[in-house]
Amino acid sequence: MYQDLKSNYWWIGLKKSVAEYVAKCLTCAQVKAEHQKPSGLLQQPEIPKWKWEMVTMDFITKLPKTKKGNDTIWVIVDRLTKSAHFLPIKETYSSDMLAQLYVDKIVALHGIPISIISDRDTRYTSHFWKSFQQSLGTRLNFSTAYHPQTDVGIRTYH
Repeated sequence: MYQDLKSNYWWIGLKKSVAEYVAKCLTCAQVKAEHQKPSGLLQQPEIPKWKWEMVTMDFITKLPKTKKGNDTIWVIVDRLTKSAHFLPIKETYSSDMLAQLYVDKIVALHGIPISIISDRDTRYTSHFWKSFQQSLGTRLNFSTAYHPQTDVGIRTYH
């Protein structure tokens, strides 16, 4: 972390400040950032010009099963208005089932977004989901692991 900071910042006692911070930081202990390639500066996502043209998606998993057997909530948030859809699903839904639900519940109501920001869940990174979004003309953007700043719009609903 010190190496990342010293290229952009400096103050007297920087190394000591970083050491004290890292010693108290749970995330730093879990991620072991010193063993990873420097990440660079955070990139601000483009600001939407119209509602539902840019969305974020995430899954809330491992929930108690409902009477219908659903154990996951698929959260889809409009980045401009922060309005959201909460779709109850089963964690075992396939990509094609998710695609059909997406068309029925999101595209039918709001049209096709021009971009989607999501984490790197395998449901979003699968070949089928990428091909499906490409055929709709939607740009997929994946957030960086362990960077809750990029999920700020979606984490509000967790």
